[in-house]
Amino acid sequence: MLIAEYQPEWQEDFNRIKEALTKVLSSSDLTIEHIGSTSVKGLATKPIIDIDLVYHETSQLNTIIQELESVGYVHVGDQGIVGREVFKRTKPHQNHRVLDFVSHHLYACCFNNNELKRHLTFRDYLRKNKDARTKYENLKLDIAKQANQDKKKYAILKEEQAKDFIEYILTKATQTKTQRATDDTTLL
Repeated sequence: MLIAEYQPEWQEDFNRIKEALTKVLSSSDLTIEHIGSTSVKGLATKPIIDIDLVYHETSQLNTIIQELESVGYVHVGDQGIVGREVFKRTKPHQNHRVLDFVSHHLYACCFNNNELKRHLTFRDYLRKNKDARTKYENLKLDIAKQANQDKKKYAILKEEQAKDFIEYILTKATQTKTQRATDDTTLL
């Protein structure tokens, strides 16, 4: 099955990857975020851990690239999403016990990047809203069924069919944040 029921091990897998990356990355002001559907407790999804490395100075990116290359990642550019740098594993580089055996996608973004903000906003909204989480899960299950469990078809259909839902959630999340900020200011 393309879509798997939520697995608590996904958080453990993220923690193992984070630990391995922390040993390689020298910057102390780097944040490693678990994003994507595997980061949302209770959400069925593809069992691939999505990770954003968040840096604060653009000058850090070259160091990040070099350090990740030293453990078998290849920097493949932004792949059409400005400011979200993509890293792929080479064929098992060193047979790293975590990095080569836990399926994951790795990105690096500057802290003020719009795509990073979208990732975190969408994740946080789904974590807090069971109804939205359920609707998104049902949408993904329906798309997987339409794709006949084919990964490439699924990716294409998801891009087409989930886009409006994702934009709706991002808008709703932004409105909720704005309302909370307004309410907090009124209380002062």
